[in-house]
Amino acid sequence: MASAAILFAFTAYAHTPGDDAAARAVRNPVAATPASVTAGAGAYKKYCAFCHGVDAKGDGPLAPKGSNPPSLVDATWTYGSTDGEIFHLIATGTPSKTAMIGFKGKMPDADLWNIVNYLRSIGPKPAAR
Repeated sequence: MASAAILFAFTAYAHTPGDDAAARAVRNPVAATPASVTAGAGAYKKYCAFCHGVDAKGDGPLAPKGSNPPSLVDATWTYGSTDGEIFHLIATGTPSKTAMIGFKGKMPDADLWNIVNYLRSIGPKPAAR
């Protein structure tokens, strides 16, 4: 059942890239349990830390020159701050002027949601609705 919810949540806006309203409306189907946060920390370390840094401050040692990865623990989220927007960003990457690639197909959607839960545990909380 959870995998169906995850598939629906991703599919709900996968056909409208760049539509912030669609991404913003997607709810996180993965509960922010300690297990999810731990899994997210592991996935973050494997896929994200080399650019965003171990502490998610945007200071990763292998970020492409000039890409300037943002801090993920500050209150400024250029591409949206809801769980759905963060998931969408991780899945599809950022606009071409930056170097962030999308991870759709490179890791399971559940891992993407676990990363969202991990980022919530170390950074800004969900936007007020």
